[in-house]
Amino acid sequence: MKIGFCMFLWTTNVTSKHTALLKDIKATGYDGVEIPIFEGVPDDYARLGALLDRIGLGRTAVSAMGDPAMNLIGDAAARKAGIKHVKWAIDCASALGADRLSGPLHSTLGHFSGMGPTSAEKQRSVSSQRAIGDHAGQKGVTIGLEALNRFECYLLNTMADLSAHVDEIGHPNIKAMYDTFHANIEEADPIGAYTKNARNIVHIHISENDRGVPGRGNIPWKKTFSAIRESGYDDWLTIESFGRGLKDLAAATKVWRDFAESPEAVYRDGYTHISEGWKKAGKGRKS
Repeated sequence: MKIGFCMFLWTTNVTSKHTALLKDIKATGYDGVEIPIFEGVPDDYARLGALLDRIGLGRTAVSAMGDPAMNLIGDAAARKAGIKHVKWAIDCASALGADRLSGPLHSTLGHFSGMGPTSAEKQRSVSSQRAIGDHAGQKGVTIGLEALNRFECYLLNTMADLSAHVDEIGHPNIKAMYDTFHANIEEADPIGAYTKNARNIVHIHISENDRGVPGRGNIPWKKTFSAIRESGYDDWLTIESFGRGLKDLAAATKVWRDFAESPEAVYRDGYTHISEGWKKAGKGRKS
């Protein structure tokens, strides 16, 4: 198991100016960080990857699309633009040295039709994702599609729907991710939502119910860590938390207050929470 921290708490554009912070994240014990991809060119991410190598941090990547003109389930023009955009993000992730790119890379964040997803929209998604998957495969990147709660998207809200969609796409580079925050909102059984769909899950976000410090809220962490260990998953557990420092991101994620006394509390206490919770979940397991 590897413990990561998503840089969304501070920025959507990680650069060398974050070196001191990255070094402290490493010193805290983290195996890596999750790098947002929202701007720049692959060469920028190659330089960032070299910096992370020097610090000794592994990395994954995360992105999203908020422009309806790049909607992967929209009309032909929107789908073409959306596929082009995700291919760019894949190129940046590859240059960064990340083998996975996760997030709601299936539809436009915060854009709604006024009704649930149609069969036509799901078929457009299948077509878009297969084209994206081919490019991802060429670059050695796996996409981890994320089910978001109903207030942020309408295409895929539950892990059952997401996993069934991944099955229909049927591409080895298009898989699913599990996020404890969204599962806490949408799933009647958040633990079952993970275990029943673990076969498709390639990435996990550890996020408290209020987006604050993991372990201080009402997510059933003991059962969550036990279910993850029992499934045989042994990869990234990445903390995702948000703050008010970035106006656009705060608006998109509906962050109107501080969720912790400091960012340091989130990543330091969060690290302890995962490492201790994982160890406890391993006690008593059959070898």
